Amino acid sequence: MHSTEVGKTLIQCDFDGTITENDVGFMMLDAYADDDWRQLLAQYREGKISVNYFNSHVFGMIKEDTPTLLKCIEGKVKIRTGVRELIDYCRKKYFQFVIVSNGLSFYIKALLRDIGIENIEVFAAQTRFSPEGLEAWYEGPDGNRLEDGFKEAYVRLFLRRGYRVVYIGNGISDVSPAKLAHHVFATGDLLVYCKEMDISCIPFVDLNDVVRELERLPLE
Repeated sequence: MHSTEVGKTLIQCDFDGTITENDVGFMMLDAYADDDWRQLLAQYREGKISVNYFNSHVFGMIKEDTPTLLKCIEGKVKIRTGVRELIDYCRKKYFQFVIVSNGLSFYIKALLRDIGIENIEVFAAQTRFSPEGLEAWYEGPDGNRLEDGFKEAYVRLFLRRGYRVVYIGNGISDVSPAKLAHHVFATGDLLVYCKEMDISCIPFVDLNDVVRELERLPLE
């Protein structure tokens, strides 16, 4: 992990499977994708295709509009315990808190609004709706489209700006960006990978665990 001495702290947090306990995008795909999208998911998990290729193809199978998609997840998304406490803690400590996710911006922002969380920077897939299907793509910090390495691009940006980066994630797409961070909080597949590869990380079950462990880290 990165070890440069810096003086300010930024928390980069994933969304699906980290702030939420289930994957919201997968819920939408299960409801509306018109082909066997899980075949592409298997290829992505095996590293055969990029996350951008995966998302652009599977979400292209969805023809429904934003209200329909938000309606289909209404009341079904479980928010991980402690998210509000984590954000409040970061504000109290003057830590920057940002969400960088391979999910879709429109549902991330809608779900945050639903639980009363506002004024959080969200970097995620942009979308455009059309009768041909939902188009999803990623833009890097420079505004150009990225084929891969979306989360890593933002970790590198924050490191260049002099931040000590704390990474929170759960999935295989969190492995590469986590390797760049100063400290890593891991659950799910990310935790399994870190243990297998002997990468230093702090396990968590809920986000109150993260708050407790942040108190113990030398971040100030």
